[in-house]
Amino acid sequence: MAEALINGRMPDSWVAYSAGAEPKGYIHLLALKALNEIGIGHFGKSKNIADLPKIVFNLVITVCDDAAENCPTRLSEGKRVHLGFPDPALAEGSEADRLDAFRSVRDDMSDKILSFLENYPVESPS
Repeated sequence: MAEALINGRMPDSWVAYSAGAEPKGYIHLLALKALNEIGIGHFGKSKNIADLPKIVFNLVITVCDDAAENCPTRLSEGKRVHLGFPDPALAEGSEADRLDAFRSVRDDMSDKILSFLENYPVESPS
């Protein structure tokens, strides 16, 4: 959801790539629904860290505790920040309860990550 939020709300200033150490290979349907509710369409599948472009990232934001602890060295070349969120895929209960968990994380990510990026000092090209 973080990738979709950043690319959907800040396309003129940031390009986000999302990946994990153990991707499931699909985007959770409730994540897609929660994003669609706020006008963000997202396509594709979850990706492995090895699938990321071989570039130096200016900033790496980890959003789950495992990623913060096990971030690959090559992703640590730029600045690394951890902004933790619960995994809404672990929510239990009815579909409405689980969708509420995705909405809550979506809104929290939108508030925290987008605010962080809006205030992040971007270096001008030399």
